[in-house]
Amino acid sequence: MTASTVKVPEPQTQQVPTPASGALASFIRAKLQQSLAFATLIVLLVFFSFANSAFFTWSNISGILLSTAVIGILALGTTFVIITGGIDLSIGTGMTLAAVMTGIFLVNMDLPFIVGVLGGIATGALMGVINGVNIAVLKLPPFIATLAMMLIAQGLALVISGVRPIYFSDVDGFKEIALGTLIPGLPNAVIILFGLAFVAYLILSKTILGRYTFALGSNEEATRLSGVDTRRWKILIYTLSGVFTGIAGVVIASRLDSAQPQLGTGYELQAIAAVIIGGTSLLGGRGSILGTLIGALIMSVLINGLRIMSIQTEWQNVVVGAVILVAVFSDALRQRRSAS
Repeated sequence: MTASTVKVPEPQTQQVPTPASGALASFIRAKLQQSLAFATLIVLLVFFSFANSAFFTWSNISGILLSTAVIGILALGTTFVIITGGIDLSIGTGMTLAAVMTGIFLVNMDLPFIVGVLGGIATGALMGVINGVNIAVLKLPPFIATLAMMLIAQGLALVISGVRPIYFSDVDGFKEIALGTLIPGLPNAVIILFGLAFVAYLILSKTILGRYTFALGSNEEATRLSGVDTRRWKILIYTLSGVFTGIAGVVIASRLDSAQPQLGTGYELQAIAAVIIGGTSLLGGRGSILGTLIGALIMSVLINGLRIMSIQTEWQNVVVGAVILVAVFSDALRQRRSAS
């Protein structure tokens, strides 16, 4: 048989998803998750409105937005960390330490107003730098590194304050940071939350830091091999999260008109839950600021609704824990579907 008579079978072609189609699918999944989260928020609002007529009043809605401010600000910073595939357990007690340091600067040291406020924010940023160095340079697992920082911040807040609240009653204008009303009927803390959400959106979607945040979460090793200094960008991301933590510390101190050194534990779980409910993946590579904002509102509405229905605190914790469990399970289910 000559070579000319040999018939070579044509290779069978397979449908391989193109990068464009993969991006489109990811975009659709993200929008679907946001839609589901928003629908959940609406359902909760309707349910609690029928359950108690006092729920859907402007004073209560304003209170919900005010309580969302702190959780939301923490969640905004945590969104960047979780998109990279990391975690930050220190944001709750870090917020407390930032509040205490603000009190030390403004009350004990009598520093100028702006210096004291910036000092509190810088405290959170410094914690973020340390977390970033421990994770990116020393290669500590994010869970362990931030757990250690959580305990350190908790201890420092108690030691520095002498286990006593620091009151800002003599600091003119400090209470107005959170409770003032530049827009009538809307506390300044809510304006700060939405302003920071807009800034976070711009950073995540329009800057190189945002692009590298997604790249680190999608494939850190490939990002490193492409010539990107992943350690530097990871430190910057944790520092950014620390800045949000510091701002949350100033806001909650202003809202309470005091720095409470024993406050903060549990806030990190609510913030992380808000991020996951909003569609950010615990495995990294996917997330959005809008989703996080919706998730934070869901957490605040749920907690407020349970309180206004006079549900005992113990059962409130059970419900919140169940919501966190469902959120994580849903994220795992989405990951399995994406992989299949």
